[in-house]
Amino acid sequence: MRSLALMSSVAMAAFVMVAGIDAASAQQISPDRLKILKEDAIKGVDKRSKLVQEMVDSIFSFGELAMQEVETSRYITGVLEKNGFTVTRGVSGMPTAWTAVWKNGEGGPVIAVGSDIDGIPKASQKPGVAWREPLIEGAPGHGEGHNSGQAVNIAAALAVKEIMIRDKIPGTLLLWPGVAEEPVAAKAFFVRDGMFKDADAVLFTHVASNLTTSWGQPNGTGGISVLYTFTGESAHSAGAPWRGRSALDGVELMDVGWNFRREHLRPEQRSHYVIKDGGDFPNVVPSKATVWYYFREQSFDRIRKNYEIGSKIAEAAAMMSDTTVSSRIIGTAAPQHMNKPMAEAAYENIKLIGLPEWTAEEQQFAKAVQKLVGGEETGLDTTLAPLSEPLPEPKSGGSDDIGDVSWTRPTITIRFPSNIPNLPGHNWSNAIAMATPIAHKGAVAGAKAMAMTMLDLMTRPDLLAAAKSYFTDVQTKDTKYQPVLTNEKPYIEMNTDIMDQYRPRMKSYYYNPAKYKTYLDQLGIKWPTLEKRP
Repeated sequence: MRSLALMSSVAMAAFVMVAGIDAASAQQISPDRLKILKEDAIKGVDKRSKLVQEMVDSIFSFGELAMQEVETSRYITGVLEKNGFTVTRGVSGMPTAWTAVWKNGEGGPVIAVGSDIDGIPKASQKPGVAWREPLIEGAPGHGEGHNSGQAVNIAAALAVKEIMIRDKIPGTLLLWPGVAEEPVAAKAFFVRDGMFKDADAVLFTHVASNLTTSWGQPNGTGGISVLYTFTGESAHSAGAPWRGRSALDGVELMDVGWNFRREHLRPEQRSHYVIKDGGDFPNVVPSKATVWYYFREQSFDRIRKNYEIGSKIAEAAAMMSDTTVSSRIIGTAAPQHMNKPMAEAAYENIKLIGLPEWTAEEQQFAKAVQKLVGGEETGLDTTLAPLSEPLPEPKSGGSDDIGDVSWTRPTITIRFPSNIPNLPGHNWSNAIAMATPIAHKGAVAGAKAMAMTMLDLMTRPDLLAAAKSYFTDVQTKDTKYQPVLTNEKPYIEMNTDIMDQYRPRMKSYYYNPAKYKTYLDQLGIKWPTLEKRP
């Protein structure tokens, strides 16, 4: 096992490549003029509300897993090319990764805009019905809501593009996808390979149940995603078991060792594993077995320490089982740190937009779904979440590889209200609202806040300067980005077997916007449907 105690020369070079920030000059305009442009951006998003609905519903219907977002990427890049963006496919060696660039004039800021696109295993679910009913039993689906963010970004970008052309505002829009976010398997590769090297700021979007943003280190963790593969020797399990060396024994011994070690780790750590390959038949001693671990913590050093402890336990398990073990890093997620000046500017726009006006039917449906999964029956949020200062000691929780981006360029995430509060997350219930009017209205609200913030960054040199100053003088003054990846290749074969199994059947459920007004119409679902009829 290789130690991460010192960054390799390759990783250090990657850091040096992305560490320097020389913000381009934004075109200064008066506050009164900017106010008018923002009003135009709101109108521009409103007139693209049909596009938002079609994109949200279409991507929902594809329901693709990490690294296999084939239909999703084909569809999104088609929309972008149709609207004048230059698309580069296969970025960082990932077939479903791409960049889409549109440039207006010479100079001006480069604003990178991204959102995730992958789904969740076994989360297939009919939208708009308040009970469990998969479209296809066992198939993947959008059980987090990653079908909505690209619609937010593209509607915002097209509204801003229109204004930039009309008012001759120089600048560049760089759109990109969060491929394979669930296994945190892409964004660190994008950083390593220089996707953001010319960006002055990064705006990211993520589905939520409120319209908000944040700055500093939020609640949550960073982490390392890694496969451990044990190799032994097969034998007849009954005839000559003493001649075999069980790779599965190695996996199970590692898991036992790690579970004992958990008691002696900080309570803030989060770690989990699944056995990807445990052998073939019980009567054959497994010669190969693979376990997939996530090691999560709240700082670079603590993440690295837990990863090294796990790797040491893996080596010990290999010795105990008389096997060998190798590892493969799938991806990383740095602890996030979001830019204060950018978040403050975005939140001013969020306050102007406010939450959607939810109908009585939408509230009734949300409460029915909350009741279904045992959540608090509060309905949809009606009060904006505040822009609060980061906690002195952030609570533990999930990870997102936007963290790697946040340590290399001034970055914020704008969260938009396309889903229902108080659901489990990473669950089929989180898919229920994601192709309904709730998702559509929330995405439109998010697109408006995004478009207004993009205009701020394009026309306010003071904001870009403040964002750069916070990044260099506060965020990275004492803590620097610690990249983990060196020469690793992305895990592009991930989930091929699952999608090969389900995609042929899933195709019959793809949304056809030329024939049906909404995906609910295509499925014959009356909105809202609260009770299942016999």
